[in-house]
Amino acid sequence: MSVSEENANIRDHHRRLLAAKYELRRNLYKALCKDPSLPSDLREENRFKLSKLPRNSSFTRVRNRCIFSGRARAVYETFRMSRIVFRTLASKGMLNGIKKASW
Repeated sequence: MSVSEENANIRDHHRRLLAAKYELRRNLYKALCKDPSLPSDLREENRFKLSKLPRNSSFTRVRNRCIFSGRARAVYETFRMSRIVFRTLASKGMLNGIKKASW
């Protein structure tokens, strides 16, 4: 794993922590912004509070990454590894219960 991929994993982990920390507050502000029964100035105030939250605290900024290579694409969520690493480990027999299909 190169330094940039390692840094990407660290950044993604930091984003996950921030998203978990601000999840309730973000959901509250969003609900108050969308509520049509509230006065417009109160909704605007909550929209402002929502915009002041850290940008990386949004769950849309979280990216699933391979824990071995740092690759962001084609990552199997259950194994948390990319298809390339998964295939090499499976062919070496290092994953319990996984074997190459043959019929």
